[in-house]
Amino acid sequence: MNTVASLYAADGGGGLVYPPLDGSTRADIAIIGAGVTGLSTALHLAEKGVQVVVLEAEQPGWGASGRNGGQVNPGLKPLPSQVEQDFGPAYGPALVEAAWNAPNLVFNLIERHGIACAALRGGTLRAATAPAQLAPLRALTDECLTRGWPVQWLEPADMEARSGNASYCGGMLDARGGQIDPLAYTRGLARAAVKAGANLYGGTRVTSFSRQGDAWQVQTAQGFVRADKLLFATNGYTDKAWDALRRSVVPVHSGIVASTPLPDDYVARILAQHEVLYELGQITTYYRVDAQRRLLMGGRSYSHHLQGASAFPYLMQRALTLWPELRDISWTHGWNGQLGITLDHYPHWHEPEPGLLACVGYNGRGVAMATVMGQNIAHSVTGEGTPLFPPTPVKPIMGHFAWKMGVAGRIVWGRLADRLGRV
Repeated sequence: MNTVASLYAADGGGGLVYPPLDGSTRADIAIIGAGVTGLSTALHLAEKGVQVVVLEAEQPGWGASGRNGGQVNPGLKPLPSQVEQDFGPAYGPALVEAAWNAPNLVFNLIERHGIACAALRGGTLRAATAPAQLAPLRALTDECLTRGWPVQWLEPADMEARSGNASYCGGMLDARGGQIDPLAYTRGLARAAVKAGANLYGGTRVTSFSRQGDAWQVQTAQGFVRADKLLFATNGYTDKAWDALRRSVVPVHSGIVASTPLPDDYVARILAQHEVLYELGQITTYYRVDAQRRLLMGGRSYSHHLQGASAFPYLMQRALTLWPELRDISWTHGWNGQLGITLDHYPHWHEPEPGLLACVGYNGRGVAMATVMGQNIAHSVTGEGTPLFPPTPVKPIMGHFAWKMGVAGRIVWGRLADRLGRV
């Protein structure tokens, strides 16, 4: 197991350690992966009296769910109107409403279950780094306003006043967004799910699964689970236990660095209303100032495990480009992790066989969307609702074996496009 030397792990200590499965057990549904998708699903099912077993290869939040930038952002990458067009009248409107209002569920769960995760709700800033991005961003703003959503168009001076730098051509504030400590949030979902009756096993990697009569048998190193249904909630950390699913998403690494607490005058200028910000463009950065006044800068990373702030010099340099006055601050932590990217930039829902389910591919918007998908999966399993979007076949990506070279090339191209001011 790679040690994750993140700020979140340092803040939260070791957390609860869930023991491995030893022997056999039975469940209505077995869930592979104790990230946000799996734990939200487990919580919502256990609250309905469904017998749930969650199998996690490491510990809850070890993957991207506990390593991400902590931004709780509304929406999907395409415009709402494009989502409705792509998914049609049977699915499109419900998916749009769920995705763009997804932060509501996150903050409701935090309040309802008393999850201590440094939650702040100052909104999400989408920042235009080039003039070519303004028209699409204005179109998004207009669509949101037409739907009565709490968004606001920001001129360059407004963006400077909020971000503390003059880099942006314009932006949009969506009041539904916010920030959390994602590891604490994921661990909180785990505790809530177990309290509701779910069984969670850490250090339990699934080695294989097969249909055995009327149930799925899930094999681990020290035992097995028999379950009526089986859900893979493994996203960018899907392994060869289901190799076709693994090859259907590209595991892209994102890195984050965290500073010492900022001095008072900087806190008063940089995202002083607790906003989170992510830049538009191809290969850009995202950042926030957390509840302890530390600056967290995130962006694309080399495609291997890295830790320590010195491993991410480009993120620290980006901070100095935005705020040259920060040259005297120190950077205390740096880490990275894998998120799941799909070719169409939508999450994918699969059910290739009865009772065999998977949901992967949040494309960097996983905190809010994975929480909602967990709730939706639970409603679908219990018959209280239908999936937000139709299941599709598992389609391995051609040339997936060369994904690291492909990602590296895409980063080079994206950075060039950003320098030229293209969307």
